[in-house]
Amino acid sequence: MDPTVLAWALAQPAGSRATVLAAAYTGGTTRVTFDGRTVEYRSLDELGRALAVLRGAEMSAARRPSVTLASFSRGGSN
Repeated sequence: MDPTVLAWALAQPAGSRATVLAAAYTGGTTRVTFDGRTVEYRSLDELGRALAVLRGAEMSAARRPSVTLASFSRGGSN
C-alpha cells in the first residue's frame, strides 16, 4: 500500500468511506460495513487497491482545469 494513500484516507472526515477502509486496512480486517452495506474484500491488497481507486476518484474530482488567457496586439499602443 502506498503510504500517501493511507495518509490521505486517515486524514478524511471521520465516518467517510475512506476512513472506514483505512481503519479496516490498518486493523488487518477485510470486512467493511459502510452505509448499511457490508463488503468482504479477498485480501488486504485488494482493500488497498480499493482505497487507491477511491483516492484517485476524489483527486480527479477536486482538480480544476487550468485556463490561461493570452492577449496580443499588432502595432503600437492606442
